[in-house]
Amino acid sequence: MTMTHSFPVANAPCSWGVLEIHPGVRPAWERVLDEIASTGYVGTELGAWGFFPTDPVLLHEALVRRGLAMVGAFVPAFLRDERLHGECVERAVRTARLLAAVAERDPRAPRPHLVLSDDNCADVVRERCAGHILSEDGMDEAQWSAFAQGTERVARAVLDETGIRTVFHHHAGGFIETPLEIASLMDRTHPDLVGLCLDTGHYTFGGGSALEALRTYGARVWHVHFKDCAPGAAEVRDPTGAIVGFRSYREALRHQVFCELGRGMVPFGALLEQLRQLRYDGWIVVEQDVVPGAVDCVASARRNLAYLTWLGMEVMRP
Repeated sequence: MTMTHSFPVANAPCSWGVLEIHPGVRPAWERVLDEIASTGYVGTELGAWGFFPTDPVLLHEALVRRGLAMVGAFVPAFLRDERLHGECVERAVRTARLLAAVAERDPRAPRPHLVLSDDNCADVVRERCAGHILSEDGMDEAQWSAFAQGTERVARAVLDETGIRTVFHHHAGGFIETPLEIASLMDRTHPDLVGLCLDTGHYTFGGGSALEALRTYGARVWHVHFKDCAPGAAEVRDPTGAIVGFRSYREALRHQVFCELGRGMVPFGALLEQLRQLRYDGWIVVEQDVVPGAVDCVASARRNLAYLTWLGMEVMRP
């Protein structure tokens, strides 16, 4: 197909079953880095805290040996209670300092982003209703105010302490999942301080169009996760054959709701063209959130990148 644009493309430990909400048996971190590099990617995210080395010298050396850059770090935070904001700031700044220390050893690479999210699946109702959230399942006004203030407080502290910018990651099983919830948070936070990490799979699972989201938020999208979402993702059948919603977000993951790129509902070709038109100059991070042992991670990673290449995307080194 015709070449559309060149982007630096990363993958992440979540594609190898390393998930904050699923602390089961994990592969060796060295193996994950080896396999990300061997399948053609040029960057990675940090993954769950403590999975990769937290010593910046050791981490930087491990990345350099494999030709990889560190592009971001996912930080879950309980933001709807202002009494916990101090703890949220501490965790985010600790992570951002590691990112900054690694980045300082490779000044040619783009600055990574702090990828902030809700403390997903901490609330039983939101975890159970992921993919079919109702308005009554959301936050009240006091919680919304605390959430927005906490997001800005974290972003300001991270920027002041490390020079790293923060993007917010909407996510199934958390309080910022649906398009309306994402819009509300974007409206309540300053666009120069808080960007958006557009996750195409989570946006689709939350009931929206990832392409419309990219058109809506445009230059506020500072970081992109390419993730696909299986057709009929919010539907499973009970023993009688009736269609019912997933009983939880974790159940959705076990049913491989996030399939390989090109096998679901996300229009990646149109997204690549829109990113080109926006002159997007950030990373594309391919993610396929899976539970440990569910898929052949190496084969999936290779096929995901091959699909993007087939669409006309060229992997560039930063």
